[in-house]
Amino acid sequence: QVQLVESGGGLVQAGGSLRLSCTASGRAFSTYDMGWFRQAPGKEREFVATISWSGGSTRYADPVKGRFTISRDNVKKAVYLQMNRLKPEDTAVYYCAADLFARLRIGVGDYHYWGQGTQVTVSS
Repeated sequence: QVQLVESGGGLVQAGGSLRLSCTASGRAFSTYDMGWFRQAPGKEREFVATISWSGGSTRYADPVKGRFTISRDNVKKAVYLQMNRLKPEDTAVYYCAADLFARLRIGVGDYHYWGQGTQVTVSS
């Protein structure tokens, strides 16, 4: 089992950057595939990015490709989301997720463990 805690959210102007962090507790973090999702008010939770257990493979949603970068540090038991050139439509609660067998899949149901979320607000 793994517990996830996100941090790094906040208010930023359009064009700015934020770096989200997700720290994990529990055993065997390095065996989990990790993902970032987001949920805007009135919308369903949607996939943002995912990274394999080794960090060797990543996958991104089309709206964030070229602007967001997912990475992980298995020694620190952390996964990160570097967000650049932010847009107002990136405003959402961002969630970290983990699963042993996600295999770069992008569905909410493909991830078993979730953090509580961190708010990102991008002003125009």
